[in-house]
Amino acid sequence: MTALVGIDLGGTQVRAILATEDGRVLARYRTRTAPEDGPEAVMGRIVAAARTVMAQAGGLPIAGVGAGSPGPLDYRDGVVLAAPNLGWINVPLKARLEAELGLPVVVGNDANAAALAERRFGAARGVDNLVYMTVSTGIGGGIITGGRLLLGRRGFAGEIGHAAIEPHGPPCKCGNTGCLEALASGPAIARAAAERVGRGEPSVMLSLAGGDPKRITAEIVAEAARGGDSLAADVLQNAAFYIGVALVNLIHILEPELILIGGGVAHAGDLLFDTIRSVVRQRAIPCMAAQVRIEPAALGDDAGVLGAIALFLEYGRT
Repeated sequence: MTALVGIDLGGTQVRAILATEDGRVLARYRTRTAPEDGPEAVMGRIVAAARTVMAQAGGLPIAGVGAGSPGPLDYRDGVVLAAPNLGWINVPLKARLEAELGLPVVVGNDANAAALAERRFGAARGVDNLVYMTVSTGIGGGIITGGRLLLGRRGFAGEIGHAAIEPHGPPCKCGNTGCLEALASGPAIARAAAERVGRGEPSVMLSLAGGDPKRITAEIVAEAARGGDSLAADVLQNAAFYIGVALVNLIHILEPELILIGGGVAHAGDLLFDTIRSVVRQRAIPCMAAQVRIEPAALGDDAGVLGAIALFLEYGRT
């Protein structure tokens, strides 16, 4: 038996695990990313996180390292081309980790990695055609078709969050307008709620945010909606509507058998999923809508680190 290191690089935290090939976690470590300290400091934290879990191998051989990163990135060379939340431009993550750790490294998009993890270890076992969407600070996606990850020419495929849903909608960080991410991500949900509360619409969200609309978060919106707050429920349903519209397009283009939605916003549960499923039933071609399941992802916070393990298992030995 051999072990693998999985690294999930996020804008807030760096997570690392040591795990077996069947996904059994042997050791965990997490630390803050603190991208404001610069790329070299973040790289140092990634290396330290990997070494911390590697030290707990107990003599078990370590075959390699998988790392999931925000993109876009060149998966062949393992270079992070642009990660705005990290402030990274053209960072050679694969080469740096191989030099520091002395192990083979596979680098991939974090949402693609999570899709592979759900297929290998989670809710999509045995499913050959699926879409994974993560709805959190941003919106990302991973697409598996015919049992293989859809990568595109350079590995950029699957950027579901930057599908233009409202051509004249709000600006997105990518430079476009009306992207799904600008309409339905966690910050977009918080912003929509804050704007409406700031205009004087009554809501318990104001007291939950300490009287300051600017402190409303997506978590506060979900909490208020679960408690019966009609404004919060309406904000969540608007976001779910846009997610549903995006999924209708994906269903028509890809014909998946399963759509999994993960990320922090998915914790809103039925408040989100009921509207998404309703939009798909109303708008998708009936015979296509009838054959797709839309479900919560199963791996939660482990999707990223187990996805990194899955990346290495998928591409590290080919």
